[in-house]
Amino acid sequence: MTRLRRVSAREVAVFVRLFATMISAGLPLLQSLNLLARQTGHRYFRSVIRAMVSAVESGNTLAGAMRQHSSVFSELAVSMVEAGETAGALDTILGRLSESLEKNHALARKMRAAVIYPAMIFVVAIPAMVILLLFVVPTFQSMFASAGVPLPFPTRIVIAASDIAKSYWWAVLAALATAVWAVGRLYRTERGRLALDRLALSTPFVGTLLRKAAVARFTRTLGTLVTSGVSILTGLEVTARAAGNRVVYDAVMRSRASIAGGDTIAGPLEASGVFMPMVVRMVEVGEQTGGLDEMLVRIADFYDQEVDSALEALIAAVEPAMILVLGAVVGGMIVAMYLPIFDMIATVG
Repeated sequence: MTRLRRVSAREVAVFVRLFATMISAGLPLLQSLNLLARQTGHRYFRSVIRAMVSAVESGNTLAGAMRQHSSVFSELAVSMVEAGETAGALDTILGRLSESLEKNHALARKMRAAVIYPAMIFVVAIPAMVILLLFVVPTFQSMFASAGVPLPFPTRIVIAASDIAKSYWWAVLAALATAVWAVGRLYRTERGRLALDRLALSTPFVGTLLRKAAVARFTRTLGTLVTSGVSILTGLEVTARAAGNRVVYDAVMRSRASIAGGDTIAGPLEASGVFMPMVVRMVEVGEQTGGLDEMLVRIADFYDQEVDSALEALIAAVEPAMILVLGAVVGGMIVAMYLPIFDMIATVG
């Protein structure tokens, strides 16, 4: 049931894009929503849009109607629509929102794509290793035992690993399940999530990519909100909640507290260690010149390109490394099992 109620980011982005187009073309709000409800193929999303129509007909604002469905519409979307309704520029704001959602979705898609290939390699390699240890190696082991040949050290290691896998497979699975459960439980705590997010950001290669993605998401979201007329304090709060990383969240909320106290955004961002010096300097310049919104969008555009470059570099480095490591492990196991056979052939020869 939960899965049926899940509306993807792509579906929301398409909805907002079509909605913006209809409003810009002069269609009334309720008529636009009814058209979108009929067009969507997602049953739950259709019911959400129809519920929004009923809420607006009952006197609610569009933002208020969207806020009732927080599982579908983010705080970013609600805040921007609210600002658009207040300013009487809903068509313009919806256009900006659709652009922001599309770019954020594209960024998330690129990040997911980066892990697909390594995951596929593991999906193929792990079962291959299991089959070798549980079925192939025991066959060779029986053959070597009946032949009474001395076993080289690499072969003994592989046979020992096979014995452990056969005898204690349940313990290995239990340990893996426990580790996954423990990490999940830890991530649900404040301190645990902070520690794991900090660890992720400090991981070589991956940490750099995550930092650049966080900067792109932060600047894009905040820039879009500020450009749309949302106050900087509200914008920072919404951006912090959309960060997806506790370290970034804390840094942004400290910036919000700093502004509320009459200081600047740049100081807390720099102190967090997440945001690069160039980003901090550009934000500082934007604050001083009164062009923070434009500067944030420029930073976001730049770091979108940086994420693309970092992803390409990471994939280029990870792919051959994984193939080499897994090939060495699987190939090493196979060679180790053939070493006694080579010795037998050499002895007979």
